[in-house]
Amino acid sequence: MLCILAQYNRGMQLSILTLFPEYFEGPFGVSMLKRAQESGASQISIINIRDFATDKHKVTDDRPYGGGAGMVLKVEPIDLALQSLNVQGTRHKVVLTSAKGSLFTQQTAQSYAQLDHLVIICGHYEGVDERVALHLADEEIRIGDYVLTGGEPAAAVISDAVVRLLPAVLGNPESLENESHEVPGQIGVPQYTRPEEYRGWGVPEVLLSGNHKHIDDWRAAQQTPTDQSNES
Repeated sequence: MLCILAQYNRGMQLSILTLFPEYFEGPFGVSMLKRAQESGASQISIINIRDFATDKHKVTDDRPYGGGAGMVLKVEPIDLALQSLNVQGTRHKVVLTSAKGSLFTQQTAQSYAQLDHLVIICGHYEGVDERVALHLADEEIRIGDYVLTGGEPAAAVISDAVVRLLPAVLGNPESLENESHEVPGQIGVPQYTRPEEYRGWGVPEVLLSGNHKHIDDWRAAQQTPTDQSNES
């Protein structure tokens, strides 16, 4: 069974393979992800891996060969779910969320936003049959150096970061300019709005000066490189 949140004849297609499709009802039903689907900027499909299990009990994981704790997500239902998408011939990428994958960055999001079809396979906290990574996925991705109970939170983070970069998703395209991490290690500038003073906390005078060159210089000085020691 293919659960379609929205379907249009245009826009980037995003498909997520998961054991818990209900997880995405919240994050994909609000804010920019909801607007992107309603406008047709993105088509988002949630595919239940369990629907492609071939036994009568719909089993999707099994004990690991060689022994060990926990259960491992099987390769067969994932392969069948991917085959149902028929993504050949388009600019597409199949990504497996994995604690041992490459670190997801703003630059990764920018590259994914250029695709016609992004497929995300939600990993399993005890592991996924390695044949998925070797033969079905184009790459493995992690969102940080920690272990999640499943790949669903990571898939939601990746989706949000990618979809907001699609044309016309943000109300003002200039919102994407000079963002944090647009350049690796660079952060966005501090922002202030009315009131001019609150509880004795004022707005920097330069922002009230009306001198755009001074403002630009001040903002450039605020974009201090972040600590990249954990990026590997």
